[in-house]
Amino acid sequence: MRTTMLGLACATSLVLMGCEMGNQNQVDENLKDVNVVAESDLADVMLTVADPNEAVIFFQRTLRENPDDIQYMRGLGISLTRAQRPQEAVAIWAQTVAHPDATDADKLKYAESLIRNSEWDRAKTVLDQIPPTVETYDRYRLEAMVADSRKEWKRSDAFYEVAVGLTTQPAGALNNWGYSKLTRGDFIGAERLFMQSLKQDSTRFTVKNNLVLARAAQGKYTLPVINLTQIERAELLNTMGLSAVKKGDIQTAKSLFREAVETHPQYFESAQRSLEALENS
Repeated sequence: MRTTMLGLACATSLVLMGCEMGNQNQVDENLKDVNVVAESDLADVMLTVADPNEAVIFFQRTLRENPDDIQYMRGLGISLTRAQRPQEAVAIWAQTVAHPDATDADKLKYAESLIRNSEWDRAKTVLDQIPPTVETYDRYRLEAMVADSRKEWKRSDAFYEVAVGLTTQPAGALNNWGYSKLTRGDFIGAERLFMQSLKQDSTRFTVKNNLVLARAAQGKYTLPVINLTQIERAELLNTMGLSAVKKGDIQTAKSLFREAVETHPQYFESAQRSLEALENS
């Protein structure tokens, strides 16, 4: 960032030196170019490291100043998604895809924002408008999710399989595929996919929790052999306890809640409360 700002300062100095030699119109044009470079650099920062809500404010301001600039429309749409404001994201992506310079990638972002807003039918309509020659990871991942929403399991499996093969980071797609299997009652298949996901990225607690749910649905009340912190271990024991309660395995649930309380490095209120409720009943 310091290098960028130094370059900007140098460029500005050169332009100002030209004030004494050139006409004012040319100087104004040069200054305008420098400002565009600065805004572009700032936009990149906003999309990567900035707080999502700060990024939203930045892109809203720049879009008011440049209402026809599709790059700022895209930046605002991405920032709204990062800020977990799906309804607003849908609106800006609808505006983006109506732009003359819109691409199929913009339509994919629009479909994703509709999915995040649970507008599954509209998402399918948008995806159907994208040519079949667009064969990207995002396209197949979104197609799989839409197929899931319609309980078209064969299509879902086919789309997930292609999506996984099109990325070097398939952990997210494998987790979604596993959750799809979990919701349709294929607990063995779900467990296998969650394990594959964790082999790709062992840090995702959501996947670990899903894995425990798949195992508990099969009556497996032991923790799988995966990397866990002490807090994660306690949380997963609690998840298994809740699953055992739903299956009517009360004694097993008591044991799991008790172990969760003993394992957690701090006071584990929810597990303790569940344990006391079962013992008092």
